Amino acid sequence: MPRTAAILLAAGGSRRMRGAVSDKILAPLGGRPVFAHAAAAFMASGVADFYAIVYRDQRQMLALAACAPTPSVFVRGGRERQDSVMNALDALPSDVEYVFIHDCARPLVRPEQIATLHRIVRRHPAVVLAHRVTDTIKQRGRATSRDIQFTTGGLTPSRLKTLDRSRLWAMETPQVFAFRLIAKAYAHVRARKLQVTDDAAAVELLGAPVALLENLHPNPKLTGPSDLAYVDFLIGQAR
Repeated sequence: MPRTAAILLAAGGSRRMRGAVSDKILAPLGGRPVFAHAAAAFMASGVADFYAIVYRDQRQMLALAACAPTPSVFVRGGRERQDSVMNALDALPSDVEYVFIHDCARPLVRPEQIATLHRIVRRHPAVVLAHRVTDTIKQRGRATSRDIQFTTGGLTPSRLKTLDRSRLWAMETPQVFAFRLIAKAYAHVRARKLQVTDDAAAVELLGAPVALLENLHPNPKLTGPSDLAYVDFLIGQAR
């Protein structure tokens, strides 16, 4: 079996929680910390034989260790998400062939989804869990001088363009890659001092294709205070 590692990202600053919790990754949901739900899903899937857990500070690391999968290495997070991922990639064993990258602020990922991603990555070296966009999405253009004259408050009116939502997908995690591909992609990002918001974007910069696995189940990311109650409700419904 090819060796597979999982990078579990837990180093976010939780700034958009606006003080509702000091660390969303350790917030209790369904009787367990958020991190424990994501870690348990990976362990139940059985796909990874090594974990790199990216932590924020010493206090958090000690708390994460109580429910961390094994074998694990703890890696200090960087200034930005991409820095954290690069730190974790550098810490992986040299014989890893595939690597999952998961934001632990998404605690509802399912073991069967992880297993399916693992099967697909053997045929396609970049695979992302994603869902279709159902809202109508507008792209806002620059405001003209005429538009500015009629501004009455709030955002300046501007020309809008309606995007074809049949072609739009919202990215989630986990995302899984052939190790050589994602390592090359992030080396490219680092060398050129580029900015990416997810791992697939780093691969896109190389011109490499990315496969999408459609997710038909809720897998929201904990971002603001209202997300805590919503995800807690979903966990209760799943029991």
